[in-house]
Order: sequence, then structure tokens, then C-alpha cells
Amino acid sequence: QVHVRESGGGLVQAGGSLRLSCVASGRTYHMGWFRQASGKEREFLAGISASGGQTSYADSVKGRFTISRDNAKHSVSLQMDSEQPDDTAVYSCAASKITEKSYEHLYDYWGQGIAGTVSS
Repeated sequence: QVHVRESGGGLVQAGGSLRLSCVASGRTYHMGWFRQASGKEREFLAGISASGGQTSYADSVKGRFTISRDNAKHSVSLQMDSEQPDDTAVYSCAASKITEKSYEHLYDYWGQGIAGTVSS
């Protein structure tokens, strides 16, 4: 059983920053971050390969969000800067055996999600 757990969500003012972390048990996976805002479909934000050598970003967050990982700690982080109210969502971390790209159906294990709220 692979467990994926997010941490670090919360409330931030517009223009501020929020940092999310994720830990996945077991082997080292390709990892991705997704989010789902109220009334909207889940969207891919960023992904990082198992080695950390390759990253992938959605155009909507490129330049504002940064994904990184520390394999010694089995953790992946998402640094979110210049936050705006539209960034309010439930953020989920997911692990994939084969890709760090945006293909949601290729992610095998998902965390329960954590809320991130941006106030105006």
C-alpha cells in the first residue's frame, strides 16, 4: 500500500506565498501536483521526475510555482508565489510509476488533498 500525504496548506493574502509538501511511501516515484477549485475540474500544475532532473509546468503557473524534491526525505514540494484569489483550491499530490507529465490518468497514487485559500 502506497501512502501519499500532503501538508502545508492554509490561508495566505493575495501577493503572498504558500509552500506545500508531499511525502509518498515506498519507492521513488515521478510526482505531480494538481488542484481543483470549487465548481471546476481538476487541473495539472507541475510535475517532477523521480530523479528530479526533469520538471513540467502548466502554462497558467509557469514562473510563479516551483516544484522540487528531496529524495533523501521522500518529499516533494510546491512553492507558490504571487498568490491570487483564483489560486484558491484543494491541492493534491500524486505519484506515478511512469511520468511526471500532465496526464492525470497515468498517476497511480493520490493524496487526500489539502486546502489552500488566498484572500483578496
